[in-house]
Amino acid sequence: MKSTAEKILDAAEDLFAEKGYAATSLGDVADRVGIRSPSLYNHFKNKEALYNAVFQRLLAIFSETLLELLDRPVTRESVLDWLHKLVRVHHAHPNLARLLQHAALSGGPNSKALIDGMFKPLLDHQDPQTSADIFKLGTPDLQSWAVMTLNNIVMSYITMAPMYADLLGVDPFSEQALETQMEFIDRLARLVMGMSIDQPAGA
Repeated sequence: MKSTAEKILDAAEDLFAEKGYAATSLGDVADRVGIRSPSLYNHFKNKEALYNAVFQRLLAIFSETLLELLDRPVTRESVLDWLHKLVRVHHAHPNLARLLQHAALSGGPNSKALIDGMFKPLLDHQDPQTSADIFKLGTPDLQSWAVMTLNNIVMSYITMAPMYADLLGVDPFSEQALETQMEFIDRLARLVMGMSIDQPAGA
């Protein structure tokens, strides 16, 4: 059974993802949990602390796939594997992309620190020569852009795909749509890395 703090985090995550930081009040969160607003302060000192806790909980989930990537030599194969896992994690936890979209459009506390926590470990880890070998872009300056662009494509699917449900002809969060998106991301990443569409990742 979930604790009250976990229920508060669940409700706050959904509301921040739906409405953004500024438009979500602690009263909204309390109403969704079914408690009185003052009870929230037994667990979180203010809205900013609650928002940061929501973000950190989501980042911890996404960090697992990043740590797996950084715990072994970064190769074309490991990058493809990471992208596949990233797509699946975003589908399983779509609120991170939605929260980041709200933060980008209307702000939120500590947005820079939150973005740094998500991306900086990967960018700092990159060895210029290794990146140049993986991403065939001609200049090291574009390697970070490649990583960010591929990740942004994955995240924007989460936030925008519901608008295109009729156009796609499939529920954007169905298993069928997930597999189609995985195939597209795989093909795009292979093109960026100078690989044949059908070339094995380790080749």
